[in-house]
Amino acid sequence: MSNNRNEGAAAPSNFIRNIIEEDLRSGKHDRVVTRFPPEPNGYLHIGHAKSICLNFGLSTTGENGRCHLRFDDTNPETEDMEFVESIQRDIRWLGFEWNEHLYFASGYFDRFYELAIKLIEDGKAYVDSQSLEEMRANRGTVTQPGKHSPYRERSVAENLDLFERMARGEFPEGAHVLRAKIDMASPNMKMRDPLLYRIRHAHHYRTGDKWHIYPMYDYAHCLSDSFEGVTHSVCTLEFENNRELYDWVIRETGVPCVPRQYEFARLGLNYTVMSKRKLKQLVEENFVSGWDDPRMPTIAGMRRRGYTPSAIRDFCERIGVAKANSTVDIGQLEFSVRNDLNAFAPRVMCVLDPLKVTLTNFPAGKKEEMLTGSLYPHDIPLEGEREIPFSREIYIERSDFMEDPPKKFHRLAPGREVRLRHGYVVRCDEVIKNGSGAVVELRCSYDPDTLGKNPPDRKIKGTIHWVSVNRALSAEVRLYDRLFKDERPDGDKDVDFKDHLNPDSLKVVTGYVEPCVADDEPGSRYQFERQGYFISDPVDSDPDELVFNRTVSLRDSWSKIAEPAAEQPKTAPKPKPKATAKPAAPKATRERTPQQQVLYDKYRDLGLSDEDADLISAEDTVAGLFEDAAAAHDNPKGIANWVVNEVLRALKDRDGLPFDGAALGELVKLIDEGTISGKIGKDVFEEMLSSGEGPAAVVERKGLRQVSDAGALEPIIDQLIAANPDKAARYREGKKSMMGFFVGQVMKQTGGKANPQLVNQLIRSKLD
Repeated sequence: MSNNRNEGAAAPSNFIRNIIEEDLRSGKHDRVVTRFPPEPNGYLHIGHAKSICLNFGLSTTGENGRCHLRFDDTNPETEDMEFVESIQRDIRWLGFEWNEHLYFASGYFDRFYELAIKLIEDGKAYVDSQSLEEMRANRGTVTQPGKHSPYRERSVAENLDLFERMARGEFPEGAHVLRAKIDMASPNMKMRDPLLYRIRHAHHYRTGDKWHIYPMYDYAHCLSDSFEGVTHSVCTLEFENNRELYDWVIRETGVPCVPRQYEFARLGLNYTVMSKRKLKQLVEENFVSGWDDPRMPTIAGMRRRGYTPSAIRDFCERIGVAKANSTVDIGQLEFSVRNDLNAFAPRVMCVLDPLKVTLTNFPAGKKEEMLTGSLYPHDIPLEGEREIPFSREIYIERSDFMEDPPKKFHRLAPGREVRLRHGYVVRCDEVIKNGSGAVVELRCSYDPDTLGKNPPDRKIKGTIHWVSVNRALSAEVRLYDRLFKDERPDGDKDVDFKDHLNPDSLKVVTGYVEPCVADDEPGSRYQFERQGYFISDPVDSDPDELVFNRTVSLRDSWSKIAEPAAEQPKTAPKPKPKATAKPAAPKATRERTPQQQVLYDKYRDLGLSDEDADLISAEDTVAGLFEDAAAAHDNPKGIANWVVNEVLRALKDRDGLPFDGAALGELVKLIDEGTISGKIGKDVFEEMLSSGEGPAAVVERKGLRQVSDAGALEPIIDQLIAANPDKAARYREGKKSMMGFFVGQVMKQTGGKANPQLVNQLIRSKLD
C-alpha cells in the first residue's frame, strides 16, 4: 500500500504544494517529509481526514517522499492505547500507509529532557514557582506588556536542581513549571515566557510511572519534527501565532534539522461539531451509542454508516486547501458519498412502511414466479442480475397509495394502474379498512401480459417498488439523519450545544428487503431503490437478524428544511441550492408550454423517464444541448443521464458551458466504445469545464485511455480470485452479486482505467 491511493492521477494543486514544488526545484530540499501528528485522546473525525489526505498527499510531491504517523502523547491523563489503535485503523481504512515510519512523542522524552537541561544551562529557561493564576495575571494583555516572574533570575544551578527534583517527583502538581526565558513584552503573547514543562503524577500508557514531568505541545512538537527530518510541518491556522515559538525552540536548542511550519484552514462543517471535547461529551453522556455511532462525524462513525474511503478523499479534494477559515456545507460531503456509491452499490428493493397487497387473479396454489432484476442501472458499467420472487401477496410502500389522490399523483389509487418495479402492471380494485377506518390491505389484479412491456392500449405513468410477503426478509432499518438541527450547533456560547441535537437523527423501523441480500457479509452496501443508500451494519447485523443503516438519502432533503421560515424581502438573494447527486425534480404542478410538451413527449418516446424528460425539456438551452449531443451519438438515455446529473449541476454556477452538445455526445461515445470508463468520464467532463477542450483531446493529453488488453488484466484478476476463495465459491454457488465485488476491486487496482466490460467478461469466464 502506498501513501497515495490515486497513483498516476494528477495531484490537486494548492498553495502548500506550490511551495513544496518550488523548494524541490530550487534544491532547498531533495525530498519531502511530512507528518500527521494526532493526540491519542479520542477518535479521528472528518476534520482529521482533511489533514491526513493533505499530509500524505503532499509527501508524494517529488521522489522518495514520505509521511510519518506520530502520536503526540504528552498528556498522560487523557491518552489511551484504544485511541492509538483506532487512529491507525482509520488512517489505513482511508487508504494511506506510513510503513516503518511510526513514531511517538513519548519515545523522545529522554531527548526532550536533555535539551531542556541545555536551555537552562544556556540561560534560556527557568523554573517558575508562581501559581497558574499568578502567571496568568502577570502575562499582560494585547496592549500591555507582562510582568517578569519573581523567580525569573534564579541561578542556573538552582534551576537545574529544581528541574531535576521535579523530574524525580519530589513536588506536588502545580508547585513548579519550566518556562522559556524570552520576552514578557513581546506583542506575540505566545512568546511571553511560555511553559515548556509541567508536573503530572500520572501513569503514561507507554512509559508507565517513569516520568513526573511532561513537555508542553509547543516544545515537544517542533523537536519531534526535527528529530524525524520533517521538511514541511503542516498545521491548522490556530497555530499561526505558535510559529514564532516553534522557530525559537528549534533555534535555541541547536538541533541540526530545521523544519518549516505552514498553516492552512481547518475544516468547518455545518450541522456538526468538531471539538474532541464535545464529541467525548456526547459519548460519555450517552447522547450517542459510542465513538462509532453512525451519526458522529468520526471516521469510525462514517465507516459504520456506510461512507467509503474514496468518497471522503474525494470530498477533501473538492473542498481544497485554503488560507482562510470558512464553513463547508455538509451537502458537499453527502454529494461525494452519493456520487461514489452510485457507481457500484447494487440496487435492491426494500419496503420501510409496508401496506399489504393481494393479487386476486394470481392463482392461490400457483408456485411463486421468479422475476429478474438488474443489480445496476444501464449507465453503470457493471453487469449482474438477481432473482426477485413474485407471489400472490406483496408489500408496497404505504406512501405509494392514496385513496383520494391529488392531480399528478402517479402511483396507486382506487381504479388506477401502476407498474411494479421489474414486474407487472397492477390495478387497485378494492380497499380494505379496519374498524377505525385505516387502510390495512389492497386487493388488486395484475396483468400477466405486461412483464417487461407496456400495454399498447393504455399509458402507465407510475412505477413503485415492492417485495414478496412470503420471501421478503425482515430487517431492522436505522434511518440516520444529521445529528444537529442547527447549522452552527456550537455557535452560541450562551447555549449548550447539546440543546441543538436533532431529535429525529435516528428513527428505527422494521423493513422488508429482497431475499437476495441474505448471504451477503455485514458491511455490504446497497441502494434501496427510491429510498437511499444503505449498509448492513458491520457490528450488529448477522444472517439471523439483519440490520441496515441508512448512509444517505437519494437527494438532499435538508435543502428546503434549512430555508428560513420567515418571508424573505424581495431584494434578498435566493439561498444557494445544496449540491446533490441529481438535481431535484421540478414541482409536479409545473405547466409546460406547447413547445415543452412536444419535447417532453418526444423524449419519453426515446425511452427517457418522466423526470428526465421533464428536466431536459424545461429549458431551451438544455434541450438544445441534448438534441446536439444525441445527433452526435445515438444513445439518448446515456446522454440524458449526463445532462441531468452533470450538466445541470455545472450550470448552477455558470452562465453557460465552454463546449457544445456535440462534445458531450462525443464524451458519451468514448465511454460507450470503451475508450474510457464512466468514472474517468466524470474527470474528463470536469476538465472540459475548466479548459473548454474536447473530450478526445483531454483523454489524450492526460493519458486516460482504458486498459483494454486482456493480457494486462488477467494477472490482476487471477491474483484477486486466488486471494478471495470464499467470495469466488459464493459466486459459483449462485451468489451472482459477488461479481460487483470482483469488478470493483479490479477497477480500484487499475485506478479506474480497466475496461469494465472486458473485466466483466474475463472474471465471468474464470469464475464460471
